[in-house]
Amino acid sequence: MRATQQEIAQKLNVQPPFADAQQIDHEIVHRVAFIKQCLLNAHLKTLVLGISGGVDSLTAALLAQRAINELRADSQDDAYRFIAVRLPYGVQRDEDDAQACLAFIKPDEVHTVDIAPAVKALKAEVHTLQDGTQEHVDFVMGNAKARMRMLAQYTIAGARAGLVIGTDHAAEAVMGFFTKFGDGACDLAPLSGLVKNQVRTLARHMGAPENLVEKVPTADLEDLAPGKPDEVSHGITYAQIDAFLHGEDVDEDVSDTIIATYRKTQHKRELPFAP
Repeated sequence: MRATQQEIAQKLNVQPPFADAQQIDHEIVHRVAFIKQCLLNAHLKTLVLGISGGVDSLTAALLAQRAINELRADSQDDAYRFIAVRLPYGVQRDEDDAQACLAFIKPDEVHTVDIAPAVKALKAEVHTLQDGTQEHVDFVMGNAKARMRMLAQYTIAGARAGLVIGTDHAAEAVMGFFTKFGDGACDLAPLSGLVKNQVRTLARHMGAPENLVEKVPTADLEDLAPGKPDEVSHGITYAQIDAFLHGEDVDEDVSDTIIATYRKTQHKRELPFAP
């Protein structure tokens, strides 16, 4: 088990625990520099990111806005912009948290796209959904919501010649807890290699309010289980996932769950099959 634990952590490029505040500062500087270099390499000046109200998008947005601010200051070019996108499905139950995130991030621009009409229209046109159970259809349409959100972000990025930021990190990657070609699709993923608590630590270090830093994570994609916590879906906690990825001792059932889920979701972390 230990060898598999180490192999998974290595493949996901898991970063070791932060030793002190100086190392946290260094990590922020490093990831901001990464974002800046991605834009410079692409010869583009716009970043796009969906803001859900959770700590992952909050942290990625804080890094992105800082990167844009530095690029503007370095180049004296006001064309550099960060666009934060709200992507509710109708009325979002935790909209107040999303608005609180936006107020703290202070993005250059905020766009809102209600994905409900498009998702419902798609559902009405896909007649094979009529053959499924209510639970299965709800799951399939949950993935459709995630993909529609990414479609909206890429549409905005295309209109403004920008890059789309993803929020995947190691604790989600190991569990395959993202929608293939949905929130798993992006141009750059500045939180890669971090475990969940490290994402929270970066947000806290950048001054984010504690209620947003410690908000219960939820993908909130299921109509039949609104606001379902990620940890309920996992069957284990993020603290246990973080411990596993950092090479700590965890209960055998926790290790078995993580390894089995990692193997089952391997297809999500690979390129499409090719001859």
